[in-house]
Amino acid sequence: MNVHSRPADRNSPVNLPDRTPPQAEHKALEILDGVRDAFVEKGFDGASMQDLARACGMSVGNFYRYFPSKAAIVAALITRDLAEVGEQFSQIIESPDPMATLRLALHQRIADNQCQGDGKLWAEMTAASLRKPEIAEITRQMETEVTRYLAIVFARVLGIPAEIAQQRYAAHASLLVMMIKATAMHHTDTEKGRDALIALTVRTMNRILDEIVSDYVKG
Repeated sequence: MNVHSRPADRNSPVNLPDRTPPQAEHKALEILDGVRDAFVEKGFDGASMQDLARACGMSVGNFYRYFPSKAAIVAALITRDLAEVGEQFSQIIESPDPMATLRLALHQRIADNQCQGDGKLWAEMTAASLRKPEIAEITRQMETEVTRYLAIVFARVLGIPAEIAQQRYAAHASLLVMMIKATAMHHTDTEKGRDALIALTVRTMNRILDEIVSDYVKG
């Protein structure tokens, strides 16, 4: 996974690095769908490699040909998620109003996280990262990539170099990422509670983005 690749022009649309999963791509992606369910059901540590192979209808030996370790599986899961995120950021940057498009995309991401049930998987991966340095590094790299994408959007909106946007608004971008992860992992018992959480999170995110625009206008 080449997570350190960067576009030549950081103000240009995001050029994704090659993040093709190991071995046969199509089969590997099918496996990732299976292991997601196993991790959610049994937990990151509770699901053995045998459990993961069984969830995918494979022998353990064949499973190891695709993913030799849980760390490799996490890297591939994050690789796939990053590819989707990168494509979305490309659309945001190329849109006529990147800030408005970003606000809408963040709102949609929060709503999707609450409805699709990925939060438990993220909670398992976050817990594993506290115990396993290799998992912590993989998840850190994902957060770094997403904050970089946000800086590119800020740079496009404000008409400044991406490096300057990164320096000025790194904390803003990091907080946005934290909020997305936190709301994904937070469970609400009722639809009303879920909707209230989404609304409050979106309002807070909008205030963060408003501060960036306001700071630029004042400057």
